Amino acid sequence: MTSALTMGLAGVGRIGTSHAETLKHLPGVDTVIVADADAERAYAAAGKLGVEAVADIDVLLASPLDGLIIATATDSHPELITRAVDAGIPVFCEKPVAADIQGTLDVIAHLENSTVPVQIGFQRRFDAGYRAARDAIASGSLGWLHTLRATTLDPAPPPAEYVGRSGGLYRDCGVHDFDIIRWVTGREVVEVYATGANRGEEFFTAAGDVDTAAVLLRLDDNTLATVSLSRYNGAGYDVRLEALGSLGNAVVGLDDRAPLTSVEPEYVPSSLPAYPGFMERFRRAYTDELAAFLSVVSGQLASPCTPADALEAFYIAEACELSRHENRPVAVTEVRR
Repeated sequence: MTSALTMGLAGVGRIGTSHAETLKHLPGVDTVIVADADAERAYAAAGKLGVEAVADIDVLLASPLDGLIIATATDSHPELITRAVDAGIPVFCEKPVAADIQGTLDVIAHLENSTVPVQIGFQRRFDAGYRAARDAIASGSLGWLHTLRATTLDPAPPPAEYVGRSGGLYRDCGVHDFDIIRWVTGREVVEVYATGANRGEEFFTAAGDVDTAAVLLRLDDNTLATVSLSRYNGAGYDVRLEALGSLGNAVVGLDDRAPLTSVEPEYVPSSLPAYPGFMERFRRAYTDELAAFLSVVSGQLASPCTPADALEAFYIAEACELSRHENRPVAVTEVRR
């Protein structure tokens, strides 16, 4: 690993602040410089974290950076990615690449002739459980897969203002499941059938979104996968994946903090609390993800999650949205451009 790296970070919201804290403790990082659309917030965050801050993101991009982490609002991602790459700065950007498919395609086209790496933040690829499931599938120890069952169930909904600009439950939340199903199986999704419901806050309906969804996916080898999504899982943050095969199974997220309540009379429940949210559940994965980005920056590793990977997950989410609105199965080719 190259030492004395200077890393820039744009956006000091919850996840950006967490990334800055992680970066300053990673071997090889000498300096962390943060910026935000709100300069006061950037300087306040820098003071608490013990890192540097600059007046705005323009100043940050003009700084001598070895790499840039983008944790700003989605609508700023395309411009920041392309500006950094044009300046020769490797980029790590939280998903999504852009707010829609066309914006994502425009970024990919801009990067086509560039050798500057871009890594998109799908942290589940760095979680030990998902990696073990991927290895088990690849080894053949599960036999052939017949079913995958994925869940992403939030304990409580986000604020109304977030929902309105989130892109909807499939694009904002389910996209992580769509990406990880592709990644652990090495297969592509060819068809989706999605439905959704609203039984919670009215702001979901007002935003044209749903608070709970069920998705059936068909993979290109005819494996079936289900994805359950909800903003109202009061028992706690529940993210799991079950890979069920002809010879065995592998289950991710089944531990003493899984928010599952058995009503079997002989069952002894865990005394540990459920994870309150994604930051706590995937804390180690976020750290390993940024450590991998440092290897990308130093040229020791190709991007482990490219904008093209993010586009494939986005296509699946887009197909789900179309399926929900038209109440029918949708081939992913219908939304592919």
